[in-house]
This record gives sequence, structure tokens and C-alpha cells, in this order.
Amino acid sequence: MSLQVEKMEKNMAKLTIEVSAEDLDKAMQNAYQKAKGRISIPGFRKGKAPRKMIEQMYGKGVFLEDAANALIPEHYSKALAECDLEIVSQPKIDVTQVEPGKPFIFTAEVATKPEVTLGDYKGLEVPKSETEVTDEEVEAELKKEQEKNSRTITVEDRAAQNGDTATIDFEGFVDGEAFEGGKGTDYPLTLGSNTFIPGFEEQLVGANTGDHVEVKVTFPEEYQAKELAGKEAVFQCDVKKIEAKELPELDDDFAKDVSEFDTLAEYKEDVKKNLTEKKAEDARRAKEDAAVDKVIENAQMDIPELMTKTECRQMMDDFSRRMQQQGLSMEQYFQFTGQSMDKMMEDMKPQALKRIQTRLVLEKIAEAENIQPSEEEITEEIQKMADAYKMEADKIREAIGESGLEQMKKDMAVQKAVTVIADAAVEVEKAADAE
Repeated sequence: MSLQVEKMEKNMAKLTIEVSAEDLDKAMQNAYQKAKGRISIPGFRKGKAPRKMIEQMYGKGVFLEDAANALIPEHYSKALAECDLEIVSQPKIDVTQVEPGKPFIFTAEVATKPEVTLGDYKGLEVPKSETEVTDEEVEAELKKEQEKNSRTITVEDRAAQNGDTATIDFEGFVDGEAFEGGKGTDYPLTLGSNTFIPGFEEQLVGANTGDHVEVKVTFPEEYQAKELAGKEAVFQCDVKKIEAKELPELDDDFAKDVSEFDTLAEYKEDVKKNLTEKKAEDARRAKEDAAVDKVIENAQMDIPELMTKTECRQMMDDFSRRMQQQGLSMEQYFQFTGQSMDKMMEDMKPQALKRIQTRLVLEKIAEAENIQPSEEEITEEIQKMADAYKMEADKIREAIGESGLEQMKKDMAVQKAVTVIADAAVEVEKAADAE
């Protein structure tokens, strides 16, 4: 194999890889061995036809495609090991010569790791986040806990209110004609949830159990069923049941039921303490994010499009795995959401670019500051992984190997770089909104 490397603009490179005619013929022979069992030639038993006879009947290039597909990944990997480039994308492969008896030549266009020129990364001004917890926020948290511990009761002595759940039978009509999908039986509708067509739920407020209500609405212009979009409709509704949430009293008994505390006052203090800790954590994260954004803004780098596309594909693969864990294929996801692969990839581009820029500037800062995790920190990180997977630390270290260990060190150095710039950042009060 021979290799030529051509460096191009915008951190791109073209690898021209030449494979000998002998290696191409070997690959064709391997392709023949794999395929001969599926090929029938008159006068020969299936799988017994000589390669030359098959090539005479189907052409000399009958095994070329399979041979090329076998040679490309093998020799591209060899080329990566041979060249001194740090490649950060999947290759764009182009076959330039593939003929029996001649060398097999293909090119691989790749993105190389961009060089980063750092600007200021210490002493950056970032907005100060509010960390004080108000009484209103504590009360809101208590309200959530009340909601969690509520019970549902049937209402018979009053009309329906917002927040109630009305069980209804309904049928919708457009221009006096019933339409598909416009009928429901024993449907539980929470009033005020805005889950139905705008204006529908409001017209059921004030109805009593047993009432018949005629609801008039107009479908939104952007309604998913195009034949109904913008149309006026009348729904004939029968209210069969009204249910309401009954909240427990906020007292000492409530505190005992939902917490480890004996009094409501103690429970409130604990809620406030937890909210304070969460706000402090959120503020720290916001400070880090703002500092990183400033560093990116101050830095110079030229990100190749192919690098962004590769990151998008990785993000798509991660998303697909999460969907599969939930029992949903990507085809099903696209069907349910009306999305497409191309649209989703396009939407991912800004996030992918941001991820790339963040990683590059943090790696550069780690290099500039000579940031390296200590052996104690590495051991601690491996132990965390061991605890998570319920394995011995030595087994984890063995499983991840040297390359995995090096990647872990890089990741830890990058996280330390975040801490360096966040600790050095100066928090300033956010500008008040203009009146």
C-alpha cells in the first residue's frame, strides 16, 4: 500500500491510498469464495463453477465491488496509522480506479483537528445568578407536595371548575356533518389543562353532572388535520361525572406523612435548605456555561463542515439508542413526530458545533495550564465506575484498556479546565430590563 497526503483549506485533508493489483486480486478471490455458493452456471453444480467461467458470463468486474468494499476499511485503517494527522471525522470515500490487473486507488477526504487560538479565558465577566430562596418558592414546593398527596373525590354539590376533571361523552360536527376522530366516550378531561382545542374546556366550566353542553370552537389554522384547520365546529357534550382534587392540610401531620420531620416548621426549613442547595448548584453551572461561552467567543478556530456532520451523526446515534431503550425505533419516532432524519440532523447542527467548540477550547486551556489529573483522582474515578457497574476496580481498569484510560484522563483534564475558568470568572449583576 502507498499513501499520499494532501492538506487542504479549512482543516481538511485528502488521503490518496493505492492498493497493489495483487492485493486487489486476492480480495476478488475472497469475494469469489464467499459468493460462489450462490451462483449457478449451466454445466456446473451450484458452488462449483470456476471463477473464470463466472467472470466470462457476468464480466471481469463481477467481484470488484465486494473486493473494494473489503479493501477500503482495511487500508483506510492502515493509512490512519501511517499518517501523522489527528482526524476528527468520518471519511468521505471516492474510488478513482478499480480495474482487474491494476492497482486499486481510492481517496478519503477527512477533517483534521482544528488549531485553536485562545483569547482571554481568565477574569471574564459573567452574569450573577440569584441564589436567595424566597418564601413564595418554599410555598410553591409545598404546594407540589400537596398535589402529589392529594386524593380524588366525586363532586355532586357544585358546578365544574378549572382544575376539575370532567368525564364526558362528546361528538363533533363541521357544517352539520360528524367528522372522523371527533367522537369520544367516557373521556376524562382536566379543565384548564389546555389539552383540547382552544376554547373547548372553558365552555365546560360551570356545567353540572348530567348537563348537556353545546361547545362551539374554531380549529387552529395550524391544526394537524388539514381538512379541519381553520374550520368552525360544534361539539355535543354530555357531562357524566365531575371529580376534584382534595388537598391535605398543611400541618404537622402532613409533615410527618411526607417527611422525616415531626413539625411543619422543621419540614419547611428542610425544603428551604434543599432549594438553597439546588439554586447554588444551578448558579455554579450557569457560571460555568457563561464562562465557557465567553471563552469560545474570544477564541479563534475554523471548524470543518465534515467534523460537524460527524458530531451530528454521533448525536443521532445516541438519540437512537435512547429511543430503543424506550422500545421505540427511529422509524416509529419519525412517524409519530412527523420529523425526518435530514430535518433532525439539520436542527442538531448548532448544538453539534457548540459541543465541538467547547471541547476544543477546553482541551487547549488544559494544555496551556498543564492540567492533568492526579493518580489519586484517576483511581477515585475508576472506583466510581466500579461502584456503578458493581465490578472490581481492577476489572474496570482492565476493561477500558490503555486507550480508554487516556480518554478518561483527557475528559478529567477538560472538566478541570472548566473549573479553572469558572473560578477565575467575575460575577456581575444582570442589567435590569428596560422599562
